Amino acid sequence: MSTLIVILIGVFVLLLGVGIGYYLRLVVALGKRKSIEIDIKQMMVGAKEEAQKIVDEANNKAEKRLEELKEEEKKKELELKETEKRLIKKDEFLDARQIEINKEAEGIKLKVEEVKKVQERVLNVENEKRTELERVSKLSEDEAKGELMKDIEKKYEEDLLIRIQKLENNNEEKLDKRAKDILATSIQRLASSTASEIMTTMVNIPNNEIKGKIIGKEGRNIRAFERAAGVELIVDDTPGSIIISSFDPIRRQVARLALENLILDGRIQPAKIEELVEKAKEEINKIIKEKGEQAVYECGIFNFDPRIVAIIGRLYFRTSYGQNVLQHSIEMAHIAGMIAEELGADVAIAKAGALVHDIGKALDHEVQGTHIEIGIRILQKFGADEKIITAMKSHHEDYPYESIESVIVQTADAISGGRPGARRDSVENYLKRLQELEALVNGFPGVEKSYALQAGREIRIFVTPEKVSDVEAKVMAHDIAVKIEQELKYPGEIKVTIIRETRVIEYAR
Repeated sequence: MSTLIVILIGVFVLLLGVGIGYYLRLVVALGKRKSIEIDIKQMMVGAKEEAQKIVDEANNKAEKRLEELKEEEKKKELELKETEKRLIKKDEFLDARQIEINKEAEGIKLKVEEVKKVQERVLNVENEKRTELERVSKLSEDEAKGELMKDIEKKYEEDLLIRIQKLENNNEEKLDKRAKDILATSIQRLASSTASEIMTTMVNIPNNEIKGKIIGKEGRNIRAFERAAGVELIVDDTPGSIIISSFDPIRRQVARLALENLILDGRIQPAKIEELVEKAKEEINKIIKEKGEQAVYECGIFNFDPRIVAIIGRLYFRTSYGQNVLQHSIEMAHIAGMIAEELGADVAIAKAGALVHDIGKALDHEVQGTHIEIGIRILQKFGADEKIITAMKSHHEDYPYESIESVIVQTADAISGGRPGARRDSVENYLKRLQELEALVNGFPGVEKSYALQAGREIRIFVTPEKVSDVEAKVMAHDIAVKIEQELKYPGEIKVTIIRETRVIEYAR
């Protein structure tokens, strides 16, 4: 019973606690609600006050800005009014100025009319005077002028003639003296040696036994050498030397190098001879290139095509009347440059024209035409300046002088060739005869190459065996001899030798 009472009391106490807790929680919730509502009301009041402040400030700013805009509008209106007033004044001024200009134009027109009337009156008066003078003198205007000029000419004719003669004499004397000074100065400033070329080259040998090897068995080696090099070997009793003879200096130099190398090698046989002759030709070509480069460098000319420079180098082995053509051309270039400086001409063109004036002589054995025509074609082919061609082509007066540089080149040629000991006419004529002999023979079909030997008393002709048979070779020899008799002038007789050789080569492997 007591336990039940205790349980009931516990339940009652529990319910009472729950009720009291709920009540307390309700009281606390109601208090919090009231505080939140109060905070919200306060925030709303603050927001309204802040919004009112912002609105008030915006209204104040708007009123101020409106007042500023009204002030600016008033200023612009005043400025526009002032501008309008100024424009009105300008228009009034321009109108007044236009009126004045119109008045001045009218005045000028009236004055022009008056001037025209005065001119007409003056012309009428002059015509009346001229007519009256013609009537009185019984001469027209042109006749009177002619009579007056005749009187003046008669009166001063003698004085004029004397004066003109004095001027001519003075000018001739001055020009002659000036020309002599320029030429003398140019010659004096250039001093060079004048060594004449000969037609033989001597090769020293260590002993006379080598002569037998050079001749070979039954003359086999010497014939092979003469055929390969195109020269004539003179092996005589002269101790310690062998003479190479040819009118072509390039052939002589090739033969000299080949013979010296053969003597050093010691193996003298036809196959070795041909090999060393080819090597000597290559060496001579190198020398030609070097000599050409040295010449243009010495003359200060650097715009030539390399092929022109190589052809210039060939002149090192050419002679003109016994004078070395390359040395002659370099000497001419220096003289032409000096004269051009004195006369105020183009120094570079004058020097270049002088250097290449005889370039055609480097190929005159191979190309038809005079050396001037050959030179013009060479320079045109390799793109030389047209001014240089104009300067060089008149040095023998074959073409008219077209520039002062062409006259300078001709003058330099005369100076260089006219010095004592510079040239020898007989040698040049002799070489020309040999060149003509070879050129005539080379014109026949089937001729591979030809060489004039023994001072032109023999011409050896090598023909292509595939093109010329033995019978045709005999006929060709007769035709060549007849043509030589008809076209060339020479003393004595010329032996025509045609060589036709067939080689058969096979290899055993």
